[in-house]
Amino acid sequence: MEPGDEFIASNRLYGGSVTQFGKTFKKFDWQVRFVDVDEPENVQKALTPKTKAVFTESLANPGGVVSDLEALAKIAREAGVPLIVDNTLATPYLCRPIEWGTDLIVHSTTKFLTGNGTVIGGGVVDSGRFDWAQNDKFGGLTQPEPAYHGLTFYESFGDMAYTTHAHAVGLRDLGPTMAPMNAFLTLLGLETLSLRMERHGQNAQKIAEFLEAHDEVAWVSYAGLKSSPYHALAKKYLGGSGGALFTFGVKGGYEAGVKVVESCELLSHLANIGDTRSLILHPASTTHRQLTDEQRDAAGAGPEVIRLSIGLETVEDIIADLDQALETAAQVTNNAAE
Repeated sequence: MEPGDEFIASNRLYGGSVTQFGKTFKKFDWQVRFVDVDEPENVQKALTPKTKAVFTESLANPGGVVSDLEALAKIAREAGVPLIVDNTLATPYLCRPIEWGTDLIVHSTTKFLTGNGTVIGGGVVDSGRFDWAQNDKFGGLTQPEPAYHGLTFYESFGDMAYTTHAHAVGLRDLGPTMAPMNAFLTLLGLETLSLRMERHGQNAQKIAEFLEAHDEVAWVSYAGLKSSPYHALAKKYLGGSGGALFTFGVKGGYEAGVKVVESCELLSHLANIGDTRSLILHPASTTHRQLTDEQRDAAGAGPEVIRLSIGLETVEDIIADLDQALETAAQVTNNAAE
């Protein structure tokens, strides 16, 4: 990215991503165009000569939105720009974006890949398939690099140009490098990824079905449910699973949402996700607090929304805790109304 460049991003992203793209990146004169990627043609309409990339999440945090990766990849390919996919929630166990045309993948390794809430880390996966020399948009890879004595990365390294540049320039000049212990714990966690993701998904499916039938719940947004508008996409891209993280709306709005979180005894009130433990959060008062009402609604984090990251505990115990928390919140809300 150079000053004045643009990229297109889904408007249903994690709140931190929305803030980084919409506010922090402006300080570098990098401009984002947020669009609803549920309709891929919105991406097509937002393209300009300055567009450098298209960014989405395979499975969005917190709304459980599943992106149509194949359609987005086609649009990006025709525009001569890379499709970048955040695959943190789905993980490679559920979704392999490169097989659907994705060029670059990013992960917060803090979450499911490590799986135990002990480290902070991130990763970038380069498909090696994008032709950086097809147009004049990516001079950092196709033109001589002053910081490396005039070396041209694409000419010298071909398919490895982006990966090599990310190490030689990005890490060297901007960091960060993961601490050895963090790397060790991440690799250790990866050994059980498939088993964990299977159990996460099984638990989440049963809990979503329980909540969908609960009297104090207005709605449930989980792609594993047949009622979800993303169910067909989940079958295509995620093997039918909705993953471990999803949201639901509690009757009673903002105050009821806060009370549900405060009333849980087994579920932990933490902003992390992808932990072995089940976690609960009220996004409107925490992770998405810095956004406008419109941005919160677009991200699926309205005032009544509760976000769950379902862990590996016995599913009956998780359900029992949520049930008593919902009943407690309902009693408090009813008493306040009276």
